Amino acid sequence: MTDLETRIMSMARWLALVLLCASSRPVAAQSTGEVQLSRLFDRREVRIPMRDGVELFTVILAPKRADDPLPFILSRTPYGTAGWGGTSGIEYGFQELIEEGYIFVFQDIRGRFQSQGTFVMNRPACAQRGPGCVDEATDTWDTVEWLLDNVPDNNGRVGQLGISYPGWLANATAFEPHPAIKALSPQATMGDIWMGDDFFHQGAFRLSYGLEYAWGMEASSDRSIAPEPGRYDTYDWYLSFPTLSALAAAVGADAWPTWRLFATHPTYDSVWSARSIPLRLTNAPIPTLSVGGWWDQEDIYGTTNAYAAMETDDSADKNFLVVGPWYHGQWFLEAGDTLRSEERRVGEECRSRWAPDH
Repeated sequence: MTDLETRIMSMARWLALVLLCASSRPVAAQSTGEVQLSRLFDRREVRIPMRDGVELFTVILAPKRADDPLPFILSRTPYGTAGWGGTSGIEYGFQELIEEGYIFVFQDIRGRFQSQGTFVMNRPACAQRGPGCVDEATDTWDTVEWLLDNVPDNNGRVGQLGISYPGWLANATAFEPHPAIKALSPQATMGDIWMGDDFFHQGAFRLSYGLEYAWGMEASSDRSIAPEPGRYDTYDWYLSFPTLSALAAAVGADAWPTWRLFATHPTYDSVWSARSIPLRLTNAPIPTLSVGGWWDQEDIYGTTNAYAAMETDDSADKNFLVVGPWYHGQWFLEAGDTLRSEERRVGEECRSRWAPDH
């Protein structure tokens, strides 16, 4: 076996252990849901204290039958432990990991859903590590420390992964990774939300996306207040406002911190650079597998540019990349093994939504 073949085999084995993989099973096979999870896992809900006293709501799924101590898979999310980045869909998206045997941990980040504290969108990493620093990296550190001490039958090893915002949170862990974290897999990560992800594309502001995302994330702590454009034709609704200030006044957008940043920082400055993964993470301190899709209209910039930044100083050979023909997070949601199966799925969805009786 050549050196190249050996490296490929090694990456494949590592991928199976720390990456949520796309399955070759057809889409219709997913959806055993919470019933299956309750058969496989003992569920525990805890509140983990951070170094500043804030408690973060955390769900722990421990396999009912395990012969040996197991490692953790950690995913932190702003979308709720029962939602995207939480337990929703893991019976399909995590099926290989479930079969392999892990203790799964899902956590609401600060100020979201059942966690205490104040939510800050893409909270900037501390300018200096050390006393007084509290950010996503320190919250992850404190969480891991608590898990090692309080969850029985763990083997002291942690892998962290996430898609989209949870992917950005996995990247943010690398600013101060706990020694027990052995691998990270940021997927469809929000690398730089001004340069090319989500809200801005090289400075071009995506009005509907920016307004509606801030609305859904910051009008309530649990997304219970959903964006409600004033008419069915949303594009026409946006055109009805003569100015952005008129639009903001109509929906109360000035109460949302991220909208205020959009309005007051339209150019690339320290507000956005402080949130940039590629600008601040120039190596991979632990093995990191970035995953993305060429058809991702939300976060195509982050995956490749975060990988490229870490590649600039990768003498330890810890930085890896997988990019495929997927839309945002498709590898978790469905097999996507052929274009024809995707065409069929979309066609069925359209027929069900726009049938004559609607």
